[in-house]
Amino acid sequence: MLRTSIAVAAALGATCVLAACGPVRTGAAAIVGGQRISATTLSNEVASLEQAYQANKAKIQLQFPLAQAPQQVLGWLVRFRVRDQLAIRNHVRVSFGQSQRALAAIAAQAGPNGIRNLAVANGLPPDLLPALGRYAAIQNALVARLDGGRVPSSTAAQQALGADLNRRQCAAAKSLHILINPQFGRLDYTQLSVIPAANRLSAPESSSPSSSPRPALAPPC
Repeated sequence: MLRTSIAVAAALGATCVLAACGPVRTGAAAIVGGQRISATTLSNEVASLEQAYQANKAKIQLQFPLAQAPQQVLGWLVRFRVRDQLAIRNHVRVSFGQSQRALAAIAAQAGPNGIRNLAVANGLPPDLLPALGRYAAIQNALVARLDGGRVPSSTAAQQALGADLNRRQCAAAKSLHILINPQFGRLDYTQLSVIPAANRLSAPESSSPSSSPRPALAPPC
């Protein structure tokens, strides 16, 4: 999965409900930091994703139902803005070259089907791959600063570094006061993903050990 691939490079790698936080501006799929992600932009990117999937679907194993493509794409658009905010808050700057190298590192892990197909499988339109490179480069630069240029050798130190990174990203997301148009769902802050509004949030927890964790609908920081 693409998120897993990013996490290898990176994973050391409240959404506001419409009625509670005021109306989302007309034509907006989301508002992040006071700036719109327009419904038109989202629609165009979803069309790009679906076109790429149809062109090569024999080699693509989608990690989500195709009907949830708008949520998947919107999640990435929000995630990229949060990562940019993380860079601003932590005084991180990355060059075009750093972004390219970060994307190349992800491509090297993509396997025989290639990075474009891996991106589509995880809901990322291929035209947004440069943004993915920047996303990964920002995290690489921040992690390098936090660990003093040396990857922690102990599990405890690695976990502490990951927790610090997650805390900083949570604070960045919180500062943006993210609003998701309920037409598209709501934000789960656990992975900065958009989940369907019809998700059974109030359903009793399953006793099955494979049940999904409850989403975080407000920043846990």
